Amino acid sequence: MHFYFGSYYYIIIGLQIFCGIHSYRRGTLNRWIFLIIFLPVIGSAIYLYSEVLSNKRSFIKPINNGPGKIVSSAGAIKKLEEELRFTDTFANKVKLADAYLAAGFTDKAIDLYKASLTGAFSENEHVMAQLIVAYFEQQRYEEVIPLAKKLYRLPQFARSKAHVLYALSLENTGQEELAENEFKAMKGRFSYFEQRYQYGLFLMRAGKDREAWQIFTDMLDEEPHLGQLEKKSNRIWFSKAKDELRKIGVPEDSV
Repeated sequence: MHFYFGSYYYIIIGLQIFCGIHSYRRGTLNRWIFLIIFLPVIGSAIYLYSEVLSNKRSFIKPINNGPGKIVSSAGAIKKLEEELRFTDTFANKVKLADAYLAAGFTDKAIDLYKASLTGAFSENEHVMAQLIVAYFEQQRYEEVIPLAKKLYRLPQFARSKAHVLYALSLENTGQEELAENEFKAMKGRFSYFEQRYQYGLFLMRAGKDREAWQIFTDMLDEEPHLGQLEKKSNRIWFSKAKDELRKIGVPEDSV
């Protein structure tokens, strides 16, 4: 009894409110509401793990680890289309839009994402991030920039691929200095390997091979000091960095 009527009571209520609002914004309230209300501690814990912690980078991942990471087969898309026709909800719109984007139907994805940005979901983080991907794929850089600015202050944006696409969009609209500032903001030892790799490419395009060489070299110097999981998850960037170093060669002032 003390647990429910002591100070923990307010923590539990706060958790329920947070989970309820978060679930509502994501369009999944019908699925979670009973668990959150009738099993406040366990239900909230399950929700936080399933929908918050596990999806902490939800607007980063789809930006993308490559086409096909999201279910995108013709059969799966047809099923999602049927689900949306039967139940026109925010969640169903976004699931289908994600599948369209992964399958390369970018125009259809954009239409659905834009249609989903209404009411309580008018500034949904995941949808805006997915639109950044879609617009970037279509080289609509001018439309990437304002969306990225809306997400900019979110803590997870700093490490996201959305941030990379923002920097690249600045470069592609002639704002090289601003683009470089964004890349510099994504530098960090023993982390940010994809971002640093992209920064190296940016420097090469700008004719700054010496600085690019240093970035790629630093990345590879850090690789042996990482844990196995970090090495595995960033293996592609180390491999790409090695390829770029071969192209650059060894700058004279580094010998």
